[in-house]
Amino acid sequence: MTAEVLPSAPASATRKQGLGRHLLIGLALLWLVLIVLAPLGVILIEALRKGADAAFASLSQPDVWAAARLTLLTTAVATPLNAVFGLAAAWCVTRFDFIGKTLLMALIDLPLSVSPVISGLVWVLLFGASGWFAPWLNAAGLQIMFTPVAIILATILVTLPYVARELIPLMQQQGSDEELAALTLGARPSAILLFITLPNVRWALLYGVLLANARAMGEFGAVSVVSGHIRGLTNTLPLHVEILYNEYDFVGAFATAALLAGLALVTLILKSVLEHRHADDLAARGRR
Repeated sequence: MTAEVLPSAPASATRKQGLGRHLLIGLALLWLVLIVLAPLGVILIEALRKGADAAFASLSQPDVWAAARLTLLTTAVATPLNAVFGLAAAWCVTRFDFIGKTLLMALIDLPLSVSPVISGLVWVLLFGASGWFAPWLNAAGLQIMFTPVAIILATILVTLPYVARELIPLMQQQGSDEELAALTLGARPSAILLFITLPNVRWALLYGVLLANARAMGEFGAVSVVSGHIRGLTNTLPLHVEILYNEYDFVGAFATAALLAGLALVTLILKSVLEHRHADDLAARGRR
């Protein structure tokens, strides 16, 4: 009578772990296809429904290029300002103890907790025709609402937390030993910032900037409240997509959406290239 050979417990457990791993990977890929790739594919299909010539003709309209210029201008102004603020806020929160520190961190997170529409309405209440600062603006002959300035302010508000929230956990983990040592040796604060702090946090800073950049280009709610929807003047690309879609210009709407998606893909490609070129540095810092 021969005894049946049963698989060992470790081998069986290994097979189960491998099966679970493949199942999770498959589910993740399926979710990625449904949520990310499928919408992008629909955008391209709808943009090219009447042929490439019709799509390029829609993109050649002056209003589209005006919206693209305004989108890039808004991003170019809002992202560096929030990078500077995020670095300063992270330095302040992680290197000093002061009254109101918890309140400051809560205020940094506040734009993530409220609707973007509310973020835009704040500027209307401040600078609108009946806003708090309306008498002073009228006396000075200035207008902020329904101008690119209002769009930039609204974008700065909604993208404010991204850089700071990337930097704060990393700077807390790293501590301040290197900076204190440099300060003890007589280094100036500016030198400490440039040669110690920034090199240690540059990857987290880059990720925060990329997140803020992507949000700035795609912001709709807050910008919609303050822009006035003036074609060729205060329409960003997301707002222009909505206008074209409401006018039943589906080819133009999806072609413009494809242009906006292309700008986002450029940001993603830039991130991937930087990660590939500096993979060794990233691995070394991860081990540290």
